[in-house]
Amino acid sequence: MSEVTRLWTEISFNIFYLIIVWWLVIAMINRRELVDKKDQKVASLIMWAFFLLGLGDIGHVGFRVVAFAMGGLDAGVQLLGHELKLAPMGALATGITFTFFYVILIMIWHERFRKSYGILSFIFFALAVLRLLIMTHPANDWNSLQPPQQWAIYRNVPLMVMQLCTAYLIVRDALIQHDKTYLWIGIMIMVSFVCYAPVIFLQQRIPLIGMLMIPKTIAYLVIAFLGFFKYYRVRPLQEMARSAA
Repeated sequence: MSEVTRLWTEISFNIFYLIIVWWLVIAMINRRELVDKKDQKVASLIMWAFFLLGLGDIGHVGFRVVAFAMGGLDAGVQLLGHELKLAPMGALATGITFTFFYVILIMIWHERFRKSYGILSFIFFALAVLRLLIMTHPANDWNSLQPPQQWAIYRNVPLMVMQLCTAYLIVRDALIQHDKTYLWIGIMIMVSFVCYAPVIFLQQRIPLIGMLMIPKTIAYLVIAFLGFFKYYRVRPLQEMARSAA
């Protein structure tokens, strides 16, 4: 598979993914009144988590599509006398929102299982801050299509540990409370981790391994649907009440 074919396959899939994610987010917004009062805070957090994820990926995918339309991934725009390459700026945007996505997932765990923020949670938040700080370092070379591999590892290792912490806490408490929805959410986070880690460590040497981002993205779609059907699905009695009104 050529590099151009691989990129367009990834972009086409991501556009499809964005359509689905934003459809779910809009559906969540429109169905907020259907959520049980006891679940409203958790449901709202799920909506915001995927709003952030979709927002960051609009930049990531959208900027790559625009760059291709302008002649290639190295296309850029002039801003305050500096040329900013569109594709890397999109990657920066999704890197930021992806960090906050996981912060919200920990908040969802906290609200759903009524757990206090313990030592593991505080380590998680420290890692989120550390990742954002690492991302501000000039050595990341965010304006490059091939950023330094060493710094890509530096900034993504904290995120991967955050993924493991989140999956562990959710799976642990879902098993205790026999919550199948959250058990599957935890499993999907692990699936995303298994797909994401090889990309971080090997993509510059083996570009084709970047295709693992597709099953990683599917895992997040599954999480979105799990949250939607648990909290926002129109149930028969609710539909009857709406019709009567």
